Amino acid sequence: MGAAEQAAEQDVTAQGRVEIRDLSVGYGSSPVLRLDELTIEAGEFLSVLGPSGCGKSTLLGALAGFVPVDSGSIRIDDRDVTALPPNRRETGLVFQSYALFPHMTVRRNLEYGLRVRRVPRAERDERVRDALRLVDLEEYADRSPRQLSGGQQQRVAIARALVTRPRVLLLDEPLSNLDAKLRRQMRHELRELQREVGTTTVFVTHDQAEALALSDRVVLLAQGGLEQLGTPEELYRSPRTRFAADFVGAANVIPVAGDAPRTVLGAPLAGLADGVDAVALRPEHLRLVEEGAGRVDAVVLSVGFAGERYEYRLRAADGTELLASPPDAQHRIAPGSAVGVAWDEDEPIAIGGR
Repeated sequence: MGAAEQAAEQDVTAQGRVEIRDLSVGYGSSPVLRLDELTIEAGEFLSVLGPSGCGKSTLLGALAGFVPVDSGSIRIDDRDVTALPPNRRETGLVFQSYALFPHMTVRRNLEYGLRVRRVPRAERDERVRDALRLVDLEEYADRSPRQLSGGQQQRVAIARALVTRPRVLLLDEPLSNLDAKLRRQMRHELRELQREVGTTTVFVTHDQAEALALSDRVVLLAQGGLEQLGTPEELYRSPRTRFAADFVGAANVIPVAGDAPRTVLGAPLAGLADGVDAVALRPEHLRLVEEGAGRVDAVVLSVGFAGERYEYRLRAADGTELLASPPDAQHRIAPGSAVGVAWDEDEPIAIGGR
């Protein structure tokens, strides 16, 4: 490959950098989304996570051009698209319902966007073949959507978005209509597909497991603002606020008491920085030992079997309820049993406010 071809290839793979600055979006008098700054790197898989009403869909709609912006800017590859209509933004959108045309075959569904863009027939046919090959649906080209499974319909919807070669692919909870087993399978397929094509992808979900499993980075929104941005590992292992700790994975958020020594559930805890008023303990960090042998004593309130481990709800001696799922539990501890709760010194996560 020559230098010019290499430069052209690098230029293609570098497409899709999104820059959001001072963004405010509202429906009526008050804004429902406010973002001072957010940059999505070219080729990145970014998940937007948060509870209902936090602004996830509003952000996706603003990126797609379906939701008008009150103030601020959205740039794609240094091109200001804030005021551009959806068809001029070079984005592809996959809806939660897939929105496939039921009266068209799979092939015709994929061709539709290319016909609208007046792509020549020879190029159109080649792009459709490539897209069908990419999602492994070549033999289903002449079927109608109703003849496909849910997972196959989802792949058609993604292929239809990719066939137009968008700079940014926008996914609006595309896995939510699938059953649990297929949903897990499609997570892997979606991530592998994104890595293969290299398209910048913004994935909106309320499912934390999906966000953690799929993403290069995760945007956690709360009350229309940015709560935390980081890798999945950063959000899970180093949440900055009580909300982040409690929303991303299960967590026991426990107030810190005392001054010297500082305590959690009455147990001394060393090494906390000044100003830390709470810690988070993940359920998998708690071990159940004989009563009196742990840091605190507790009573088992209920127990559930989760396949590779048991999940317990406990009540500590001071009345605090805890969730525990010890990874090394070999036998079931019955409700009503008195136990000790232990954890390693470095496992409590110091968190701030909210």
